[in-house]
Amino acid sequence: MTLKILQADITTLEVEAIVNAANTQLLAGGGVCGAIFRAAGYQELQAACNKLAPIQTGEAVITPGFNLNAKFIIHTAGPIYNDGNHGEAKLLAACYENSLKLAAKNNLQSVAFPLISSGIYGYPAQEALKVAVTTIKKFLQTNDMEIILAVLNPNLIAAFNRLENLN
Repeated sequence: MTLKILQADITTLEVEAIVNAANTQLLAGGGVCGAIFRAAGYQELQAACNKLAPIQTGEAVITPGFNLNAKFIIHTAGPIYNDGNHGEAKLLAACYENSLKLAAKNNLQSVAFPLISSGIYGYPAQEALKVAVTTIKKFLQTNDMEIILAVLNPNLIAAFNRLENLN
């Protein structure tokens, strides 16, 4: 179907699933992860996550959405950015691939992602955006799904549009 980027709070979107940029222990954290836990209901979400933890970097698991508009939360553990020479791009791509495969396995038609690892994990936003767009577009070649990248920085929307114009 489609890939689009929105300047939006991911916790408010009307989609079947949102993706949580999680840590490997699936504990409530800061940034997007903390916002998702607060919006979904901390205790219920943490209890569901505790049953699935730990996960490896690049893996994805699914929980109910609890108090969110979204029915589900897909949790994926992004890589901590070192210098770009330690397999970070491959691990980041795996986050998107495994989250999308899990969404497809659960027959979901709409998924919203944050820009995984681009916050406290230090992945440069422009590079993270390229990995996200490339990986999602590859998935959309053989799958029918509405995918949203929810970002807070309006500069990322301009960068997305530049990437789109290159294709």
